[in-house]
Amino acid sequence: MDKLVLAGDIGGTKTLLQLAEVQDGAFHPICERRFDSAAHHDFSSLLGEFMRAAARPVDAACFGVAGPIHDQSAKITNLGWIINGGAVGAEFGIANVRLINDFAAVGYGIEALHEDDVVPLQAGEPELRGTRAVLGAGTGLGEGILVWQGDHYQALPSEGGHVDFAPADEDQDGLLRYLRPIFGHVSYERILSGDGLVKIFEYLSGSGLEAATVPLRQAMLEKDPAAAISEFGLDGRDPAAVRALDLFAAIYGAQAGNLALTALARGGVYVAGGIAPKIIARLKHGGFVRAFNGKGRFSGLMQRIPVCVVMNPEVGLIGAALVASRLS
Repeated sequence: MDKLVLAGDIGGTKTLLQLAEVQDGAFHPICERRFDSAAHHDFSSLLGEFMRAAARPVDAACFGVAGPIHDQSAKITNLGWIINGGAVGAEFGIANVRLINDFAAVGYGIEALHEDDVVPLQAGEPELRGTRAVLGAGTGLGEGILVWQGDHYQALPSEGGHVDFAPADEDQDGLLRYLRPIFGHVSYERILSGDGLVKIFEYLSGSGLEAATVPLRQAMLEKDPAAAISEFGLDGRDPAAVRALDLFAAIYGAQAGNLALTALARGGVYVAGGIAPKIIARLKHGGFVRAFNGKGRFSGLMQRIPVCVVMNPEVGLIGAALVASRLS
């Protein structure tokens, strides 16, 4: 029987929503929209605006949300919305509503990706049905673990982005000393995010380690500062931006390696999120993989773990749709 499903990828910066018909396991999108999350007071008003496109009742819905979930309620970490699955179902007449962590949604979506949706950083030796790990920096740092169950991967949510940052060299020692008075507890998310890239740049330029050019300073005033740093770093126009991107990539690779070791992710590590595709050239430069593999006695094991970057920005939406389609 055909089903009409609603899928959502809800983050602190953007919210993606999609209505799709499911026929014999195939998805046929009917309507899809991107919203500026912060422009809406709450999720209910945003969803109400979107649901006007539904021509008939929705059978099931799944929302990947950027925050921890308890009893099917969630607070979006970097936004402030509180979403309750039961309340959404009651308000919009949807019998089956499921909230899952946004990186659990990404994890489910990975199974549906095509070869050209990913860019390999390290080929490794993938183990069939081996445990996988997924992480991604954007507004925050999301993480998840995937284990094989029956005929598909089951996603296990994680808040591993909030674990303690562990510096690996003198530059990173200095970065930790710089950030500790600002945040108290310095997690990887404080560094591996858009705001985190800006903080790395401010540390390097403010500490006199690298001098920022006037054009970059001006660009940071005129547009998103993280985007400006990325732009000037990728094309080599600003030495502080180049060094900031390299430090960001090294810390990113180290944390990806930490997650791979924790999960023993012989099935591969998938780097998703909004930032990685935009700086893929720098991630391929080598610093990310060197830090990923730099685990002392376990460096040989790390080299056998495949690592790739997910280039499809809708992987979380795809995963949420898959979960919605499985709800009875």
